[in-house]
Amino acid sequence: MTKLKSPRTLSKSRFKSALECPTKLFYSGKKKEYANQMAENEFMMALAEGGFQVGELAKYSHPCCPEIGHCGHNIKALNYHESLEETAKYIHNENVILYEPAVAFENFFIRIDVLVKNGMDVELIEVKAKSFDSKNGSFRNAKGTGDYIDRPWRPYLYDVAFQTWVMEQAYPDWNVEPYLMMADKAAEATVDGINQLFRVRKNEKNRTVIEVTEEITPDRLGDSVLVKVPVREYVEMIWHGQDIDPRKKEFEEFKNFFDRAREYAGYYDRDERYPVTVGLKCKHCEYKNTTESAAKGLKSGYMECWQDKFGDDYDFEEPHVFELWDFRHTKDALERGIHFLKDLSFEDLFRSEPKIPDKGMGRVDRQWLQVKKRTGRDMEDEHINPELFDEMNEWDYPLHFIDFETSMVAIPFSAGRRPYEQTAFQFSCHSLYEDGHMEHREWIHSEPGVFPNYEFTLELKKALGNDEGTIFRYSNHENTVMRQIYRQIEKDDEIDIFKDNGTSNIEILDWIETITNWKVKDLDGKESRDRGVRDMIDLWKCVKSYYYHPMMKGSNSIKQVLPTVLKVSKFLEDKYSQPMEFGINLNGRVLWQKDAHGKVIDPYKLLEPIHDDIEADELYLERGEIRDGGAAMVAYAKMQFTQMSDQERQNITKALLRYCEMDTLAMVMIYEHWLSCRVQ
Repeated sequence: MTKLKSPRTLSKSRFKSALECPTKLFYSGKKKEYANQMAENEFMMALAEGGFQVGELAKYSHPCCPEIGHCGHNIKALNYHESLEETAKYIHNENVILYEPAVAFENFFIRIDVLVKNGMDVELIEVKAKSFDSKNGSFRNAKGTGDYIDRPWRPYLYDVAFQTWVMEQAYPDWNVEPYLMMADKAAEATVDGINQLFRVRKNEKNRTVIEVTEEITPDRLGDSVLVKVPVREYVEMIWHGQDIDPRKKEFEEFKNFFDRAREYAGYYDRDERYPVTVGLKCKHCEYKNTTESAAKGLKSGYMECWQDKFGDDYDFEEPHVFELWDFRHTKDALERGIHFLKDLSFEDLFRSEPKIPDKGMGRVDRQWLQVKKRTGRDMEDEHINPELFDEMNEWDYPLHFIDFETSMVAIPFSAGRRPYEQTAFQFSCHSLYEDGHMEHREWIHSEPGVFPNYEFTLELKKALGNDEGTIFRYSNHENTVMRQIYRQIEKDDEIDIFKDNGTSNIEILDWIETITNWKVKDLDGKESRDRGVRDMIDLWKCVKSYYYHPMMKGSNSIKQVLPTVLKVSKFLEDKYSQPMEFGINLNGRVLWQKDAHGKVIDPYKLLEPIHDDIEADELYLERGEIRDGGAAMVAYAKMQFTQMSDQERQNITKALLRYCEMDTLAMVMIYEHWLSCRVQ
């Protein structure tokens, strides 16, 4: 029997992509033709963000209930025609619950997460691995009092609006009520271990399968940690064009919602490129080539769009305004025809007089430095502000360089915990002594189903609490995590958490205060920051304020700064071209190496990957932005929520230890380069 070919239909995921840029529809699904930096990691993203667990838990929030005439059916077919046929067997029942039913209308096609039908009344439930506060949450801007939908919520609500419209067109006699179902930040789990009830795996056809680890009963689930929010009013705001302030609308957003959907569906059905417009939206386009995807012969949709507008000779090698660090006027520059850094003037960088910082470079000065060095106006490559050395003189040995790996698990570990609470499962600490001696300490927790934060804190205190040396982090993450753990301990104050370890809650809280900073308000409500006596030094801020090299382009990420200093530092070349004599997982390794073309290799590229299917330890997440440590977050989710052998668990644990150790060693290397420059 010949298998029917699926038509080219506009799905909810394609509609979401078209809202970002309708031209993307032309590149969608063409895996063998166009590079797509998002496609390969979709499974990993859902795993890391808890999407599979939330989706499965939502089904058990709408179970088969024979006593009231409901019977739940999971529509397993994936093929267009087969899924519609399977759905048709049940959807006209008087009372029914369907999981992932298929609905088609004209050239539109949707799969609904959960559909609850009572006669002619239908609940359309879209499940999202996102948190919502059932007590204080709102989808509106201005803290819930505004007239428009808050920007971060628009993609989710447009998704539901699209599905609701398709459903109403396909079944015009039904009364459709749309809902968003999400993890409830205001809820606490009342039972232990619900995040271990659902395991994720890939089957023999490489499709995601959810396995239930034990019998699911209402008692086993306890009180729900999900919230189902009615969104009909927001759907109608979107349908009537009332969701966005007209003063802030783009051209496409002035179009009628339904006409817009039909227009996009038509272009996709015809496999025709939507008329190209370029702008700020292109900055995060996923259809860009990397060195790896270009080597596979894939094309760049991003390049094709810009060539369509400005000709085949458009210079993609010329530094673009998209790479300018923290540039807040990119849209204005593009509208004035300024695409390249070389065409920017100092005055283009600000609209009001820039603030003068107490020390180092301010934002505008830093941007102008990048413009000059990336365009050849400043011929000296490396810039080190002498004030950096003044600050370094204030640092006390031993110097401790720390890095955390964390996750925010959607479904809580244990009773009393809330969805998406911070979970700290690993740290690395390099300690550099005044005589040049180096020590490395590390800790990791990989056991499934155990909340690790309090053991993490005890072990971190052991690593840092024996002296008064300066502690360094890179960016604000470590401070944020420690303040969140502080609040978790405060909340659990009726439990003597650390009694068995010879200490007390108060002692641990006091210690956290010594190494962190936090917001406080005076009697008039004015905010300021209190700082502990050993408040961690942010090495990222030191880079931002004092250091720049054009090889960094517009990034201050440690993944960009490290390769830069390795290429320019004779000290680092001499030290790390020899086998390492310290460390645990990196001991004996040579981390300063050149490739066949004489180019210094990024040390992260010398490490065995955490995952074979993710490049290094970077992962594309929301809006195409790369978030450092993404692969570590995925690895933790794998160890928590997938079936794996002891050997697989050991391999992932070892890889995590290597990468986290490399993160803190990278901080040491940056410091060592600066120190060698100060000595000169």
